[in-house]
Amino acid sequence: MRPPVILLGKSMFMVLALAGGTVGMQLFTYGTGSDDNDVLHERRFREGYNVFSLNQPTDLDFCGEPVPMELLDVRERMDRELLVNTYWQSNSLLALKRANRWFPVIEEILEREGLPNDLKYIPLVESNLTNAVSPAGATGFWQFLQATATAHGLEVNGEVDERYNVVRSTEAACKYLKEAHARYGSWAMAAASFNLGHGNLDRQVERQKEKNYFAMLLPEETSRYIFRILAMKSILSDPERYGFHYRNKDLYPPYRVHSLEVTPPVADLNAFAISHGTNYKILKLLNPWLRDNALKGKAGKTYTVLLPTDDFDKALPDDEQ
Repeated sequence: MRPPVILLGKSMFMVLALAGGTVGMQLFTYGTGSDDNDVLHERRFREGYNVFSLNQPTDLDFCGEPVPMELLDVRERMDRELLVNTYWQSNSLLALKRANRWFPVIEEILEREGLPNDLKYIPLVESNLTNAVSPAGATGFWQFLQATATAHGLEVNGEVDERYNVVRSTEAACKYLKEAHARYGSWAMAAASFNLGHGNLDRQVERQKEKNYFAMLLPEETSRYIFRILAMKSILSDPERYGFHYRNKDLYPPYRVHSLEVTPPVADLNAFAISHGTNYKILKLLNPWLRDNALKGKAGKTYTVLLPTDDFDKALPDDEQ
């Protein structure tokens, strides 16, 4: 059978011709081939790429303490960190994803210890909620140096390093921050001392006769520190305002785990993992504070080990995505 003949009216022909012309123009305009037309190239750039300045927040606080946004340098320092973190999109989007997993853990400890919720942003700006190690040896979410860690109750050696334990290191950070708040009388100064250290901040307080963070001249990293925290607080509190869009399924879920109290020694952590229905990789993922292949441990000390539940790898149900 011959295919049917389709007759086009004049108006339909014109529509198809125009559509074809439009497609052709789009292919010409947005093709990736060589194009020597500088005017067209510039126009395409201007139409397709835009960078905006940001509206400054007018009512900011850190741990309930007001931020003096009426001061010129405070506004400009805040503007810098908002711009950096808004347009460093990959870093801030990863922060959003990781915060969904780790903030509930940190928030529960802060609440239990009677500390302000805003302090959860400290490990976010310290390590972006990863077990990072700095060139100076500061380690873990909270970036503790070894001496500070052990002074605040953490075990640090070649076999166990609790700086990598989110729960234990957060508890140690709470001790430090309570001491710092009692010492300086403000949470901004307490957080600044977490970055700079008590001794170095004490010297600046004595030199400048000042205990107001926003009125002090401090080393650049510490001078930016509270503003980095405030920028991440602003972005994570209202992501869409700063151009970040995501679905629930894009966020990293809390690990599905159960805990097991272990009394050393454990001669072989690989065999231990297999005997508990997992593997060495997942055991170390959930317990990065285990730094060796065995756990001799301290005499009489019991350690809490996290193990995956049966639904560890399960995705969110469709109605939660």
